Amino acid sequence: MKDIFVINGSASSHSSNQKLIDIFADLTKDIFNLSVFNELKLLPHFDPELSVTEPPKAIVDFRQSIEDADGILICTPEYVFSIPSGLKNAIEWCVSTTVFSEKPLGIITASANGEKGHLELQLIMETLMAHFTADTKLLIPGIKGKINDEGILMDTQSKKALINFIHAYEKLVL
Repeated sequence: MKDIFVINGSASSHSSNQKLIDIFADLTKDIFNLSVFNELKLLPHFDPELSVTEPPKAIVDFRQSIEDADGILICTPEYVFSIPSGLKNAIEWCVSTTVFSEKPLGIITASANGEKGHLELQLIMETLMAHFTADTKLLIPGIKGKINDEGILMDTQSKKALINFIHAYEKLVL
């Protein structure tokens, strides 16, 4: 089984993105061993002077988790037509490294709309040379109306898109 480091871009403890990560985990339990990172709000603010010379332990550990993983999955909402600040902060800590270079990446943006944040995250990850394809990025607009309180993805079109995403991501990682 491949080790996947999942970054939850949401700052909410009851987010639709966490529910989506749980669904992804259930659908891939025979393929992937997931390690989910829900601690973005605990990371220190980016400091370019420390990034190279003396990164904080939390950042060293975060980078190491990315480095050690066979693949990365970022599942995030869009906040104010952009990626959440906590996710941007975590990524900025990685700019001076090569941890994302050629690393297989899946991007899921699940939000009210999500289009602009989805495009922004793709541009950022292209800049960091992460490896993803058209089929390993997924936009799910209107997510709150598509997942019920029990965490079940009720929308059949979104469920089909997620299954197709999983198949493409599996090929990318393997």
